Amino acid sequence: MPYMDSKNADRLINTYADMILRISFMYLKQTCDAEDICQDIFLKLLSGEYTFDSPAHEKSWIIRTTINACKDHLRTAFWKRSQTIDAILEIPAPNAPESELLDLVMCLPRNYRVSIYLHYYEGYQVKEIAAMYGKTENAISTYLRRGRQKLRQMLDK
Repeated sequence: MPYMDSKNADRLINTYADMILRISFMYLKQTCDAEDICQDIFLKLLSGEYTFDSPAHEKSWIIRTTINACKDHLRTAFWKRSQTIDAILEIPAPNAPESELLDLVMCLPRNYRVSIYLHYYEGYQVKEIAAMYGKTENAISTYLRRGRQKLRQMLDK
């Protein structure tokens, strides 16, 4: 499938932009960085010679590439030595839709947060998340279990 035509670019953006932004935000907790990752993913996809067996394969590739781009972003020296404007000014970034549960999920450690998002919001099974995340199924199951336990504790307070 040629990914350079404008019709396909529109389809990709309409289908995946929101998901890429949410996954990136779950990792990076900053809207501007999530938008940069989203743009990078689309540039990579549209300028590459990628072929996918199915829409599920395409979506899986996009999720895996998004996760890897976020990890790469967090590894950069700039990221390690800089602080966000929000941290400096102590003003929280505006949240997406008001949801007590989403706020609690955002407080979880990254592995729990991303695993819970992919499982409950995107509908992926443990096996699929493990393949995308590069972890074992047991690790993902543990992240989900521990994440749910932490959410229960937070909700009971």
